[in-house]
Amino acid sequence: MGVDEQRTISRRGFLSSAAAGSAAIYLSACGGSSKTSSSASGGSSGGGGKVTLNNLFQQQAGYSASDLQGMTKAFERQNPNIKVNNTLVAYEALHDKIVAAAPAGTYDVVLGDCIWPAEFGSKGIVQDLTSKVQQLPVNQIFPGAIQMALYQGKYYGMPWILDTKYLYSNKAMLAKAGKTTADLKTLTGMVSTLEALKSHGVLKYPFMGSWKQAEAVVCDYATLVGAFGGKFLDAAGKPAFNTGGGVQALEFMKMLLDKGLANPSSTTAAEEDVLKAFAAQQVAVNWNWTFQLAGASDPTKSKVAKADVTIQHTPKGSAPVAPGVNGGQPVMITAGSQHPEEAWEYIKFITSQPTQNGYVADSLPIWSSSYSEASVVKTAGPQLVSVAKTQLPDMILRPQVTNYNAASQELQVQIQRALLGKTSPQSALNTAAGAFNA
Repeated sequence: MGVDEQRTISRRGFLSSAAAGSAAIYLSACGGSSKTSSSASGGSSGGGGKVTLNNLFQQQAGYSASDLQGMTKAFERQNPNIKVNNTLVAYEALHDKIVAAAPAGTYDVVLGDCIWPAEFGSKGIVQDLTSKVQQLPVNQIFPGAIQMALYQGKYYGMPWILDTKYLYSNKAMLAKAGKTTADLKTLTGMVSTLEALKSHGVLKYPFMGSWKQAEAVVCDYATLVGAFGGKFLDAAGKPAFNTGGGVQALEFMKMLLDKGLANPSSTTAAEEDVLKAFAAQQVAVNWNWTFQLAGASDPTKSKVAKADVTIQHTPKGSAPVAPGVNGGQPVMITAGSQHPEEAWEYIKFITSQPTQNGYVADSLPIWSSSYSEASVVKTAGPQLVSVAKTQLPDMILRPQVTNYNAASQELQVQIQRALLGKTSPQSALNTAAGAFNA
């Protein structure tokens, strides 16, 4: 997104060494990829007609560096005529590197974000992969996953990293306030639980949000927009978040601060900071990405007993469902790639069900049937899998607009102004809507 301290930075960092150490290295010959055309040539460094793919990924999100390395080695064994070089950069550098390098073909495969297909597709930065994607069993992929690569009916990539925000709580702290996780199934119940935690002296500020002026706050806001039945855009593609559920979502965030239920430091915190606070038992309830489950459960990093770390579906508001925010990331082929067929073979391989099923320690598969497979449940953990099966099928996607980065930055600024009491939620969102109209 080219925005300071983006949401995915926090998925790895607090426990990067622990996560990498626990990652399952699955190097067997996974299925899902056919041999690439032997006619490919040019731009290779290995000689003898060997093709080299130069790809761009990010360091922090979803799969660890060792996961990516394992997938790549397995692919190269199945495709000996293809050499793969992967470059990993910080998330905040990813967007601009793709935009700058795509026309020249510096990279073949790039890791995008679910908020970039509109920009990248409309500007010809990445290739239209619709005909290729439609040859795959897309009906077996979670709807919330496949939509991350879709813009105006065309696929500009394949979903690879799948994530959403869940509700986390400290079960022992809830018990001290006479509450259980059942009390957190609705936003009303969550507020009463936070009030009980505060009144019983368990914590002065029982909740903490990832509400710094960054993409993190948009993700938390999106979670609430969905819970209140709001939409970012209407059927005509015009901003709609400054009405109805969108306004209620920001008012809810401000209310948590005004009542002293949310820690004031929420307005300077990203998801990584929230995890650290939860692990230090300074927070009893919060929502965060999947990475918090492993982080908060690690006895070398967390003061919370593993048995007291709970993860559950985000609370329902006034809407009949409570969709989590879509935090997925697709892999794409740049417009300037000299080896698009080989690049597609690589994408098919790393997004295939057999490959993804072997790497569930850090990121869950995009394939719905994977969640019933014993090996996946055992490695990822039954607690996470059972919740993910309910949260992942229905996710709210942040607005697919061609100027998302600039529009999001304005939304971040206006949300922050409302949270700090510099303007009303309604006024803030009205101003932000103008950026999405630009």
